[in-house]
Amino acid sequence: MKLLFDFFPIILFFVAYKLTNIYTATAIAIVSSLALIAWVAFRHRKVDPLQWVSLIVIVVLGGATLVLHDDLFIKWKPTVAYWLFAVALGVSRFGFGKDLLKTTMGKELKLPEPVWTQLTLAWVVFFALLGVVNLVILYHFSTDVWVNFKLFGGIGCMVVFVIAQSLWLARYLKEE
Repeated sequence: MKLLFDFFPIILFFVAYKLTNIYTATAIAIVSSLALIAWVAFRHRKVDPLQWVSLIVIVVLGGATLVLHDDLFIKWKPTVAYWLFAVALGVSRFGFGKDLLKTTMGKELKLPEPVWTQLTLAWVVFFALLGVVNLVILYHFSTDVWVNFKLFGGIGCMVVFVIAQSLWLARYLKEE
């Protein structure tokens, strides 16, 4: 449910684009992202750092899209966000020895330390590649294709990756 909730601004962006244009969709994505963060902050009193990063990226690049009337900025948003996530995970784990995935999910998952490292590396590679794929779609296909990929391709890749990761992690989980 949380994952669906996090994708809410993307879904609104998609619907708004299909009904209007990229600029209206961008404005709706910015407003819905701000509303999402406000709701999370009000409801849970704590906003996940990745949600803050995503908000900052959408406000900055979406804002640039609206002010400069250039849709290239909003099209770069997924790549910038994915690469920031990859860098944050990689630098914190391999640069500072602090595993953000373990910090976030360590209470729910009990895994051997090498598995946490492999898991973090898998997410770093996944986010880096997803950023590259976004750029390929952005520069080689129409805006319609890019918007469809943003919703269906991005979410689809995430779902497939999480399922594959879950199957891989299942062998390390002990029954309660």
